[in-house]
Amino acid sequence: MDWLLIGLFSFLIFQRLSELAIAKSNKKWMLERGGREIGQEHYFLFILLHTLFFVSILVEFSLTDFSWSYVTWIALTFFSVLQLLRIYCIATLGRRWNTRIIIIPEEKPIQKGLYRFMSHPNYTIVFFELIAIPLLFHAYITAVIFPVFHLLILRIRIPAENRALKERV
Repeated sequence: MDWLLIGLFSFLIFQRLSELAIAKSNKKWMLERGGREIGQEHYFLFILLHTLFFVSILVEFSLTDFSWSYVTWIALTFFSVLQLLRIYCIATLGRRWNTRIIIIPEEKPIQKGLYRFMSHPNYTIVFFELIAIPLLFHAYITAVIFPVFHLLILRIRIPAENRALKERV
């Protein structure tokens, strides 16, 4: 296996685990300020999706005869742009960024950065990551299936989040 791919895969796992740690810290901070969590009943679907996503990449990659191609380079470029956008979204929300739905009733929704133009930019970025990341590893089936699963989960998540933002729980 290519060392660059091993490093990239390790980076992705580390990144996702770090984001869960940040989300846990931010959750504590928000709850201390009167925040309320909603939508806990579907949160496990995100954990399941992302866990199976990485397992699927490993399985599919192990069954392919990998070689660097134009698809790999295009996917790497696209992935790099998505990472910058992802970091921008997280930085824009600051301590209010989370993988869960937590609303601090007195605070208004963030209306700056990408959030000026769309309600849920991070979900859009994740959708495209679920295509770009598998393409890096020539995991083409994963690149087709997991964005669809993501959209199915968002059919639950986005309405729950929109209700919470509107009602300010």
